[in-house]
Amino acid sequence: MLTTILIFALILFVLVIVHEVGHFFAAKSMGVRVDEFGFGLPPKVFGKRFGETLYSLNWLPIGGFVKLYGEDEQHPEYVKSQKNRAFFSKKPWQRAIILVAGVTMNLVLAWIVYTFLFTQGVQVPSENVHIDAISENSPAATAGLQTGDIIDQIKADDEVFEINSAQDLVGTTDKYLGEEITLVIERDGQLIDKTIVPRKVVPEGEGAMGVTISSFEVKKYSLLEAPVLAAQQIWNMIVALVVGLASLIGKAVTFQNVGAEVTGPVGIGKLVGQAREFGSSAVLELMAVLSINLAVINILPFPALDGGRLLFVVIEGITRKKVSPRFEQMLHQAGMIVLLLLLFLITINDVLKLSTGRM
Repeated sequence: MLTTILIFALILFVLVIVHEVGHFFAAKSMGVRVDEFGFGLPPKVFGKRFGETLYSLNWLPIGGFVKLYGEDEQHPEYVKSQKNRAFFSKKPWQRAIILVAGVTMNLVLAWIVYTFLFTQGVQVPSENVHIDAISENSPAATAGLQTGDIIDQIKADDEVFEINSAQDLVGTTDKYLGEEITLVIERDGQLIDKTIVPRKVVPEGEGAMGVTISSFEVKKYSLLEAPVLAAQQIWNMIVALVVGLASLIGKAVTFQNVGAEVTGPVGIGKLVGQAREFGSSAVLELMAVLSINLAVINILPFPALDGGRLLFVVIEGITRKKVSPRFEQMLHQAGMIVLLLLLFLITINDVLKLSTGRM
């Protein structure tokens, strides 16, 4: 449990730091002064100043922030000697770059992780049916089958059935329950015949032959292929997330139950624990998925999010007029309250699902 919590905290730390580093360096490149780089949300635990920037750790571990000099145009009186380094003094396109830099870095992180995973090997569909596990005292164990065997054919009643999928194996086996059949398996590059009698009475959780099968194989990609495949994977996930969010919003506005489709910190923590059981690659993939989720959600045009702030910059760029700074600030504050309330409700929902065994 403690290890899962630590891994979850590390993933959160990486995602937040990568996101805020994007804002930090984009601001620096545009000549904007960065007053504070914070992990978590206030109240502050402690802070240490290096150069002109205060680096702080805050009590609420649900995000992070980069405080820019002159970010709030409603109170520009403190922006005096270095007005040219204030965020609000920059052109709309410069502010837009700063605002989208965090989301961009989250996507870059996901791309790097997926590129690495593709070079290490990923499960891909194949036409080979592998035996992944064999139950004790089962027909498969009696017949001498082994994990790693590939089932190529089934011979029965003078017929030969090609096995190219799990459905082929299950469907053919079910025709001959209680009858002797011959499996043609591939083992270490050689074809071997194994006689087996699929049982009619099957123990709970097992199949007629007592094997766990899979049609997936591990495939590694080159350093030339992996980056392209990683980009395609991220794009497909973004499309799926947008479609999912649209469906979720549609259900919410029509007062349908969406509790089962939404999860928060508690639910994500459980996912981290489940990913640990499958190894480091699964944990890395989960981190990439969360990074993409963070990017997509953050770019939504909702107040307090990067997308909400970007919307005001886009409006200014089109109309050539600034939106009232006071109105914008009030809207972002209201948006933050709504987000914190949603987070609170989602967390309660996660706890209830966990306590009732529905998660």
